[in-house]
Amino acid sequence: MEKVVILVDVQNVYYTSRQAFKRNFNYNKFWQLASRNRQVVKAFAYAIDRGDQKQREFQNILRAIGFEVKLKPFIQRSDGSAKGDWDVGITIDALEHSAAADVIVLVTGDGDFDLLVQKLRTGSGKVVEVYGVAALTAQSLINAASVFVPIEGELLL
Repeated sequence: MEKVVILVDVQNVYYTSRQAFKRNFNYNKFWQLASRNRQVVKAFAYAIDRGDQKQREFQNILRAIGFEVKLKPFIQRSDGSAKGDWDVGITIDALEHSAAADVIVLVTGDGDFDLLVQKLRTGSGKVVEVYGVAALTAQSLINAASVFVPIEGELLL
């Protein structure tokens, strides 16, 4: 049985699914697909914590599915922009846990991860599946992946 590590960039999948389809990502269906005939070694969902009740309920749903939820506080800058990026954390966890897995599943459309995906594939010989909204996923990330799975159809609520 293949061993898999799952890494979900919650903010990215939320905003890209909303922008492209005006719908939400179906985490339950995703979990079924990503873990089918596989042993989940680790599963992380990376999110920004604004501290509201609706978010806490969503985070508890993710935990019930099987994710370890990692949170960063929402930071509003004085110029009105916001900070809340998990790129480094996702990268560290991917590298740290990849030795225990045959397959790494990364859910994001962020092109900054193309170097990580290339490193995991060529440097570590891992299969890397990337799930992303096709129209909003960086081509460099799609090209770097072993398999690209578009978020559409049954992966949307």
